[in-house]
Amino acid sequence: MKEASLKLEDGTKYPGTSFGAEKSISGEVVFNTGMVGYYESLTDPSYKGQILVLTYPLIGNYGVPGEDNESQLSINFESDKIHASALVVTDYSYSHNHWNAARSLSDWLEQQKIPALHGIDTRALTKRLREEGTMLGKLVFEEDVEFYDPNRENLIAKVTVKEPVFYNEKGKWKVVIIDCGVKYNIIRSLIQRDCCVIRIPCNYDFFDITFDGVVISNGPGDPKMCPDTIALIRKCFEKTIPTFGICLGNQLMALAAGANTYKLKYGHRSQNQPCLQVGTKRCFITSQNHGYAVETKSLPKDWEPWFTNVNDNTNEGIKHKHLPFRSVQFHPEHSPGPVDTAFLFDEFLELIRT
Repeated sequence: MKEASLKLEDGTKYPGTSFGAEKSISGEVVFNTGMVGYYESLTDPSYKGQILVLTYPLIGNYGVPGEDNESQLSINFESDKIHASALVVTDYSYSHNHWNAARSLSDWLEQQKIPALHGIDTRALTKRLREEGTMLGKLVFEEDVEFYDPNRENLIAKVTVKEPVFYNEKGKWKVVIIDCGVKYNIIRSLIQRDCCVIRIPCNYDFFDITFDGVVISNGPGDPKMCPDTIALIRKCFEKTIPTFGICLGNQLMALAAGANTYKLKYGHRSQNQPCLQVGTKRCFITSQNHGYAVETKSLPKDWEPWFTNVNDNTNEGIKHKHLPFRSVQFHPEHSPGPVDTAFLFDEFLELIRT
């Protein structure tokens, strides 16, 4: 395997060894502190344009599963390909062992043309990102590349479907998902609850079809780069359609309501973020992956915070005081992560039924 290095925009350099595709690439460098779930994370479209640093020291030891499908969806992955631009770890396990493994992580990365480095001190790298904030970076082999800032683009336009897709068409409840980079487990969670899911492009005018409710999915990048999607959500509000946002969907709903969003210093990417339900003593452990947040103080008078992050008091959800509109910043569908908040899908369906 070739030697290469990760270079940050502040000039810091971290040498390492390749275990993926051997090509130079640039993106935003972010870290995830989860102990498991590397193939779910890599296939999460929310990582589009990002170089993913995993802080757990040993990666690859349980390999990567096969391409098994059910209900038109992979049962193992969160999309149909790797969306992260590159992967950086401390120690890559060249041998793997798991009953569900079909190949090694290295083989999968090479097949998907995704570069990866191991042998890097990810603890030192993560501490630098926490102190200085998220930075642009690039993995450099022989050929150098320019720094690239993915947040200056409408990234959801790159990961959304091109035309509507229907799942479980005989389901009792018809739910439209505005696909901003939807994780498959959001779709699976709705199918499990007897929903027909209509997955639409992020700028698709869907109001001439019959449906019961709307979910705005997770996705990559700056929510303010998505004016067409925000306009669709405003129309949902005008028509009093039961609406549920997840992750980026929380930020887009806030913008549609008239609130503001901002970029976090280094984001929340892990499977153990504690979130308190506002007005209660109920705290949930949640899975998260986002770099932007809702500015709670900017919420209009008819809206209120629903959940708050216990670690830093950032917003983790909003809801309308009277109408069926609510959203969360974390991932109730998990995958990877705890299942503590999966009940929120049931609460969404209650909004539809009533």
